[in-house]
Amino acid sequence: MISDPYPHQREPVASEWYLAGQLSPRDPAREFPIHAAVFSVGRKPDNALSIPSHSVSGYHAEFLQTEAGLLVRDLNSTNGTFVNGQRLEGEVQVHGGDLVQFATEVFRIGHSTRRNESRTVTNDSSDQALALVQFDRLINDGNAFPYYQPIVRLPDQAFIGYEVLGRSRLFGLQMPAQMFLAAGQLNMEAELSEVFRMRGVQVGVDFPNEINLFLNTHPKELGPSRLYTSLRMLREADPNRKLTLEIHEGAVANIETIRELSFVLNELNIQLAFDDFGVGEARLVELAEIRPDYLKFDMKLTNNIHAASAKRQELVALFARMLNELGINTLAEGIETKECHETICQMGFKFAQGYYYGRPEAISRYLPTAESERQN
Repeated sequence: MISDPYPHQREPVASEWYLAGQLSPRDPAREFPIHAAVFSVGRKPDNALSIPSHSVSGYHAEFLQTEAGLLVRDLNSTNGTFVNGQRLEGEVQVHGGDLVQFATEVFRIGHSTRRNESRTVTNDSSDQALALVQFDRLINDGNAFPYYQPIVRLPDQAFIGYEVLGRSRLFGLQMPAQMFLAAGQLNMEAELSEVFRMRGVQVGVDFPNEINLFLNTHPKELGPSRLYTSLRMLREADPNRKLTLEIHEGAVANIETIRELSFVLNELNIQLAFDDFGVGEARLVELAEIRPDYLKFDMKLTNNIHAASAKRQELVALFARMLNELGINTLAEGIETKECHETICQMGFKFAQGYYYGRPEAISRYLPTAESERQN
């Protein structure tokens, strides 16, 4: 046990200070009150805050509540204590919003007048400073994992594939928008996109081979040969898997880049989908140059299409029929109700995706469905 020069100060106090963070990536983000005048942090269970990480020393650091404010000092830990990225020497005063890192474990200092027990954090997902500190763990420590959303054949709603969507359990980086915002500040959008594709294929190996995995790209990936190397690694990871690469419609305007990508995809037996596609004149010109295997209609066109005006319904149905005649698989996104499903079936769509058929979930949610289809 560490020496205790302040035994009389370790009694609980009414604290205005707390630490916000996670004890492990699988735990929810919580607020931990600094409830003693001297508050120890470390791996061993008799600390005021015990962090079950091998990178954290048994008795790693401690906080001191003084009249001047909150101080933190390192207890000769092996991997160091950091305040806002700077390794701690001696002790330093900290303030609300500061980031304190115990080895690899990062917490944010909070200050409030009403804190008496740990509680789940619900309002700190936009904390970008903390997200940036966490980002290396997202990319390199296996904290990114895939969710899968079904893609169904119409009209019988048989599951033919899943779109791979990225998630994480790291505080401030749980959802794709948060992750890509942090990645953008580090110019690492391509690296993050690669991680999600690879994890999606690695985990998705449990699906039958006939299940098609739809994999997203980021616009910053298009052009350099790095994307092609990444795609070859995917194919090597699962040689027999049906794969489809989704390209956002905003990136399709560069015809030469898409033509070169299409050649690589054909070589690797990977299909091509244009995502979030509209019906403007430019879109039609691009389709004349490069014909994808799938065209995913922007959900602004198809969501609640059953309640849209007759003119809008006529336009969407006309475009769907035209694409079907060209041999391009039409896929409606954003289908959330039975009425919407019935309408797109009447319009001639071949495939669909949306909450009506299934929400993004971990693979365990959909494996029984995949097994049932295997038996059929």
